[in-house]
Amino acid sequence: MNYVLALFLPPLSILLTGRWVVAIVTFLIWLPAILVSGGLGHPIFILLAWIIIYQARDDRRARITGGE
Repeated sequence: MNYVLALFLPPLSILLTGRWVVAIVTFLIWLPAILVSGGLGHPIFILLAWIIIYQARDDRRARITGGE
């Protein structure tokens, strides 16, 4: 579900992974980029959110399995 949310609101999906500083910085860059470029930079923020979501899921899996 978080991957789908990243398609529409990348900063919110980053916030839901627990990285609030990155979410705030992303929002401060994402909003003007959307308004000025008309959405041309939006795919970069989606990619960033997907990478962060994947890393958070991988970190969670490593903690559960004992670090492997």
